[in-house]
Amino acid sequence: MRMPFRAARAALFALALGAGAVSAHEGHDHGDAPKAAPATIAPRGTSSTDALELVAVARNGQITVFIDRAATNEPVTVAQVEAETPEGAAHAAPAPDGSYRLDAHWSEAPGAYDVLFTVTVDGATELFPVSLTVPEPPPAPPSGPAAAWHAGLAVAHDFRQHLREADPMPFLIGGAGFLLGIVATLAIRRRPLVPAVAVLLLAAALLAAPVAFAGEGHDHGAPQAMQMAAPGPQDLAQRMSDGAVFVPKPTQRVLSLRTLVTVQAALSRTTELPGRVVPDPNASGVVQSSVGGRLSPPESGLFPRLGTRVSKGDVLATVTPPVQAVDVSDMRQRQGELDQQIAIVERRVERYRKLAPGGAISQVQLEEAQAELKGLIDRRSALDGVRAQPEALTAPVSGIVAEANAVAGKMASPGAVVFQIVDPDRLWVEALSFDAPAAAADATARLADGRVLSLAYMGAGLADRSQAVPVQFAIRGTQADLRTGQFVTVLAETDARQTGLALPRTSVVRGGNGQSIVYEHTAPERFEPREVRVEPLDASRVLVVSGLTPGRRIVTQGAELLNQVR
Repeated sequence: MRMPFRAARAALFALALGAGAVSAHEGHDHGDAPKAAPATIAPRGTSSTDALELVAVARNGQITVFIDRAATNEPVTVAQVEAETPEGAAHAAPAPDGSYRLDAHWSEAPGAYDVLFTVTVDGATELFPVSLTVPEPPPAPPSGPAAAWHAGLAVAHDFRQHLREADPMPFLIGGAGFLLGIVATLAIRRRPLVPAVAVLLLAAALLAAPVAFAGEGHDHGAPQAMQMAAPGPQDLAQRMSDGAVFVPKPTQRVLSLRTLVTVQAALSRTTELPGRVVPDPNASGVVQSSVGGRLSPPESGLFPRLGTRVSKGDVLATVTPPVQAVDVSDMRQRQGELDQQIAIVERRVERYRKLAPGGAISQVQLEEAQAELKGLIDRRSALDGVRAQPEALTAPVSGIVAEANAVAGKMASPGAVVFQIVDPDRLWVEALSFDAPAAAADATARLADGRVLSLAYMGAGLADRSQAVPVQFAIRGTQADLRTGQFVTVLAETDARQTGLALPRTSVVRGGNGQSIVYEHTAPERFEPREVRVEPLDASRVLVVSGLTPGRRIVTQGAELLNQVR
């Protein structure tokens, strides 16, 4: 009879382990262990004036002070900071990251503390009263035997949870076969069946408990093995439930967030015009061949490459005119005639020289014969030069080679452009306007990479070009990496004026549903989104027509990064 009692004890022990699984019902949570506390920010206090704003953060027995200018959010790294603390006066020393730090062991104890900071910047002194509240630390996790007991219960709970999540049919079939095997063994050995049947019923109830009482979505609240210690205070940028963004001061300095205060003003309306970069006609030129011929490099043996800087008068290439067979025959015939005439005139001049001293020939006749001889000789020399001397192609202006079509041995037709010379420091923008802009109004242009060009109005055409009026502007200053033919968007002023707030284009970002959003700096570490309606003002600014009022601090740099905080 020992075996039935042993089996009964084992079944009772297994039933005790499974009691938690059998007694829990849907929606009930019997776990009493506390959940891990969410990450929070470090204790901090803020204060601000019209010129400055101050944030004090308590961490690890130190107070870190951040000072920024209220209007621009620019960090103040050169200042004198004194503090009146619960332990007396203290001096905040500057840190390498631009903040100021002072020892404050009193901040490690929970409680509410009032600290008065005195900040001197550029000879002006400001007072900043700050209230710091240090919360109670979270409870320590269990340790020792209690922690080991909770760990063991967690293992049992994980096993039961695995059984509930698994398919119950194979488990029940296997358990039923096991029970039938035990009954058959006892029957063969002629053992009493009453205790065995009781044990089998208990085991069956245990096996069926995870399936019978556990359903989808049940939480049986098993104790957790060891509660993780609550994480310490963290300063993480995060988006709040109301849509505002909390950004700690260290993160603001990493993102280089800058702001400006909005001011209402009457500004001219602008119109967007398509345009492209063109060379200044007074500082550019083309190199063309006046006669057809074969191209050859200059004396250096190399054609100038694209981007090579050349000076006015430099020989860039030569053109050797081809001589046809008929032309060669005509030239030889003409040369023979000239040689014959030169020989006749030379004999005449020689005879006149002998007769002139005796008075038989006048001096005038001698001079005329000498002039005729000189003309014939010059014509003969010119005819020889036509056959041998190529045409030199020289640079008409100083600049760089913007276009080159020179290849050794290539036949150049008369009037063909071989080189184009452009001065990169003197470029224009030609735009097409469908509405005539304001007379003599300057403009700005925006490139595809976001760069902005300042333009000076040069003039507008009277003849339409594709139902538009060409308008030309000169680019002010020197801009690197500009090329002729590059497309730009020109924003030119019109005569109409309107009232609004001017903001940089970098201040406006796109919201989740496509609306235009700007971020207002409402507190030292808080930024709130504002929906606005904007119109183009120039290449670098937009005009806020509605959604903002004057005197608001709006983010002008880093708004795109701020919009990605979640």
